[in-house]
Order: sequence, then structure tokens, then C-alpha cells
Amino acid sequence: MNKTTSIISWSLRIVAALIMLQTLYFKFSGAPESVYIFSTLGMEPWGRIGIGIGELIAALLLLVPATAWMGAAGAVGLMSGAVFFHFTKLGIDVMGDGGQLFYYALIVLVCGAVTVFIHRKNMFAFMARFFKKSARA
Repeated sequence: MNKTTSIISWSLRIVAALIMLQTLYFKFSGAPESVYIFSTLGMEPWGRIGIGIGELIAALLLLVPATAWMGAAGAVGLMSGAVFFHFTKLGIDVMGDGGQLFYYALIVLVCGAVTVFIHRKNMFAFMARFFKKSARA
């Protein structure tokens, strides 16, 4: 990976991780917005806590170069769900936030998707090793 690609990768990973880590306080503290969102989805409290744990894991994986693709893939999955629910049940503006949570989800989704693309060789190498070991078992 050349220097420019490395800088882009780190920038995207840090942005995505910071956004996910920043929202954890609201999920884990039971902030009214988080409780409202997950109640609307019929997933309160287990969904709020579970998604929070998933975001914590994805953010930490993003910050480790060897596992960046795993964290990015996790972020893409989690944020795809967030965007889906904003479009189907929550709306863009949730409790008068002006769409801030929706836009954060889009930013993390894009950062994660580009990071997966940048680190695709690591992902494919891992999958090749994993499936090679699985075939022997």
C-alpha cells in the first residue's frame, strides 16, 4: 500500500471509529433518543445494547491495521441496518435531530465500504486461509 492510500485508509478508519465510539455513550447510558429509536424498532433494550457492543467491536477492529477490513465490514453491516431503518421506520429526522444520526450512519457506511475496498487483499487472503483450513477438517 502506498503512502497516499495509507493516509486515506487511516483517515477513513479514524472517522468511522470515532463516530461509532461517540454514539456508544448514548446507547449504553440509555439516552432518551436511543431508547426511542430501539423502542420504535421493537428492539429495546437488547437491540440497543447488542448494536452498541457490535459498534464497539467494529470500531476497535478498524483501528488495528491487520483487522481493519473486519471492522470495516462490520461497520458496513451495522450501518446498512441503520440506514434501512431510517428509510423504513424511523425517518431521516429522529426526535428533531435534523437527520444527524442518519448522516452519521451514511458517513460510517461510506468510510467502511471504501476501507473494505482498500483492504480487500487482506480480506481475501484471510478467507483463503480460513476456507483452506475448513476444507481439511
